[in-house]
Amino acid sequence: FPSSYPLPKFCVSSYFSHTLLLTDFPETVQTHKPHFVALHCQEVGGKNYEASMAHVDCFVKELLSSEALKEYSRARVYLDENYKCQESFTALGSFYFIHDSLKSIQQFDFKAKKFRKVVGRETCTETLEHTPMLEKEKFPQDYFPEVRTRRTVDSFDLVNIHLFHDASNIVACEKSPSVYSGTRQKALGYVLDRITDQRHERLPFFLFGDFNFRLDAKQVIESFCSTATVQTVRAADTNEVDKLIFRETENDRKVVLQLEKKLFNYVNQDVFRENNGTSLLEFDREPSVFKDRLSELEISFPPSYPYSEDSSQGKEYMNTRCPAWCDRIVMCPSARDLVLKPENEEKSVVYDNIGPNVCMGDHKVTTASTHKTRIELPCV
Repeated sequence: FPSSYPLPKFCVSSYFSHTLLLTDFPETVQTHKPHFVALHCQEVGGKNYEASMAHVDCFVKELLSSEALKEYSRARVYLDENYKCQESFTALGSFYFIHDSLKSIQQFDFKAKKFRKVVGRETCTETLEHTPMLEKEKFPQDYFPEVRTRRTVDSFDLVNIHLFHDASNIVACEKSPSVYSGTRQKALGYVLDRITDQRHERLPFFLFGDFNFRLDAKQVIESFCSTATVQTVRAADTNEVDKLIFRETENDRKVVLQLEKKLFNYVNQDVFRENNGTSLLEFDREPSVFKDRLSELEISFPPSYPYSEDSSQGKEYMNTRCPAWCDRIVMCPSARDLVLKPENEEKSVVYDNIGPNVCMGDHKVTTASTHKTRIELPCV
């Protein structure tokens, strides 16, 4: 690209359900009209892979044939569908759409170590390990997977990631930070080291997917239940803590919070929606460990998880976990510089989630899009 080439409008999103893929996602594309779209999915095929994976190919065909994408004649779709090989199965899906107005777009061949021109639409499934156009890696047992592709809209890496969840609310609130937070920190550090190692030229990168970042449960509970008394219920057979019940000291000892392994039933769910729940960002501490390596736009949208899976309750959270901003779009400092140059208008970049009134599974979709941005690019 020549110097001062205008950076195309682009949109990156993470975690899409079938409903959103075929309705809200095309609508979002039509609204923003991006030149380049990157869509990262986790748990492709749903939680029951064996029963649902057979439908994924149909979803992809419907998506590619949608009216909103007719001007995106170049596309790359990478789906890890090989659930029978658990040693390498990641359940990740990465979709990339390039508008016809963009010329000479190239993608990096990790095997040949050079860029290749992107032509037509291609879908790759199951054999991702043998695809030279991406790097796929499943972490050891205590990690979760990641997939990387590299493109030249400007030259940058796009990384799809899915980190470890909180298996038990009881365990999560035992200490601050939680043991689960430590596991995610270790895994994310591993990914960052891999992205920035010496195997390939180091480029700006965008990292987006389900990080499973959670609020500091111990600190949240202490804030919510500062004047409450706690009743501990133990399992009869193991004597392990089975339930924590927090009651007001007055007001007929009303239950404020009931906590179990997969229950987080707080009396006032509105706190997670008022002012988009941003008063709780002080407890969103997991990303701060990487503040020197990762950057994120300002969060001004509600926690992305766990929403009700009842189709009539698109705005409601489930009482299974403490709501948190699990689905994120982060970038290295040089990638941030690409989209937030001082001369650009602040409103040219939007960081939000979509489908606030739509049931799309237990996650809402996090998106970032840029408009009217110009950057200096070296010749390629």
